Amino acid sequence: MRRVSGPVDHVLVVGAGLAGLSAALYLAGAGRRVTVVERESTPGGRAGTLRVDGYRIDTGPTVLTMPDLVDDALAAVGSSLRERLDLVPLRPAYRARFADGSALDVHTDAEAMEAEVRRFAGAAEAAGYRRLRRWLTEVYRAEMRRFIDANFDSPLDLVSPELARLTALGGFGRLGPAIGRYLHDERLRRVFSFQALYAGLDPRRALALYSVISYMDTVNGVWFPRGGMHAVPAAMADAAREVGADFRYDTEITGLERRGDRITAATTAAGERISADAVVMTPDLPVTYRLLGAAPRRRLRWSPSALVLHAGTTRSWPGTAHHTISFGAAWDRTFTEIIRDGTLMSDPSLLVTRPTATDASLAPPGRELHYVLAPCPNLAAGRIDWERIGPAYTDELFAVLERRGFTGFADSVEVRRLVTPLDWAAQGHAAGTPFSAAHTFAQTGPFRPRNLVRGLDNVVLAGSGTTPGVGVPPVLISGRLAAHRITG
Repeated sequence: MRRVSGPVDHVLVVGAGLAGLSAALYLAGAGRRVTVVERESTPGGRAGTLRVDGYRIDTGPTVLTMPDLVDDALAAVGSSLRERLDLVPLRPAYRARFADGSALDVHTDAEAMEAEVRRFAGAAEAAGYRRLRRWLTEVYRAEMRRFIDANFDSPLDLVSPELARLTALGGFGRLGPAIGRYLHDERLRRVFSFQALYAGLDPRRALALYSVISYMDTVNGVWFPRGGMHAVPAAMADAAREVGADFRYDTEITGLERRGDRITAATTAAGERISADAVVMTPDLPVTYRLLGAAPRRRLRWSPSALVLHAGTTRSWPGTAHHTISFGAAWDRTFTEIIRDGTLMSDPSLLVTRPTATDASLAPPGRELHYVLAPCPNLAAGRIDWERIGPAYTDELFAVLERRGFTGFADSVEVRRLVTPLDWAAQGHAAGTPFSAAHTFAQTGPFRPRNLVRGLDNVVLAGSGTTPGVGVPPVLISGRLAAHRITG
């Protein structure tokens, strides 16, 4: 593994999102002096928080899987998840509701899920689920340490017994057909393949190796931290600060000083100069490249975006779990519309999260908090006037929710915050998507933008745009991989 050369006693981490916090913990645990600079007033980055009229709103991810990765980062400084967070396992992990009126609870316990699939689709599909679960586990085991939790210096680093195993398991085939080998019920196939959208891909065309995301959700488990998802970065920042990491909030990096092949200091919007021996850059790729005066080697393809509606309501609705996936009937057409055609979903599939189902303290007494996520085209794929269309599309989503059992949803909303691709773009996310570069084959593993920067010997990247990719677990791993580039 190639390491950062020269002195690395003082490391500057740009950005206090999950990637930056992970890197800071591993670096501090390895005895480095760490300075973390964050333009916002709190840690978290995309996993931020918003307080409005007694509601505590998570502004980023709502699904937490693989919490052991948080525990690993905390352990680097002698702390632990148990000390810092109260995690609640979600049972069910999801509730899936379909256009035909049927519903399925997704359990991570094998016996419970087999019984649920048998109830929902019969004994043959229950047996298929068992075989699928074994396959998902085998793919995860073949993939995790060698392809996800790994620094790549060359595509040749892929050559290994694990590569042969992953190939034999069909990991380089297509996800949709791979799931179809085990499940014939089209509704069940959706439940175990929709996760590909997290990686910016149509499940029909995604590589089967991305079934690892389904493993994380449906086998390893889904959790929720009391206090909201923002409690995770807050706990990580506290642990890093307690062992000496210096956090500078409300501080934006506007320039980097370069001497030869090294960055020697950063300058802030307030004119402060912060010297450093090495730098970990975690902003989205366009911001990082602009600050470094660099450019990607090729044009990147960006993931679809999402419109998010945060709604504080005066009531809840029967049959709504912590996470409810409301599938439209036109599943295949959805991906054609948002990825290829750059248009809005004509029959939306939605993720509706109700965090107050697990932690009532996130809303005022007698109130509920809902988060409605609708996948949509990014700004490069679609030419949508979001300033005009955003409010109108929100009304359309209200109508969809009304038809799907959320009767009176619009009338119950007393606090509303709408986030569109324009808002993501204003935060510095390329093409207005919070999901960064899509995980096409040419942007996967060693072919993804590397976490080392050509021409600079002491800069490492972390975050969703680099290795290993998009999602809370990969982003946490990216921070660890960046730290390893510095500490060995």
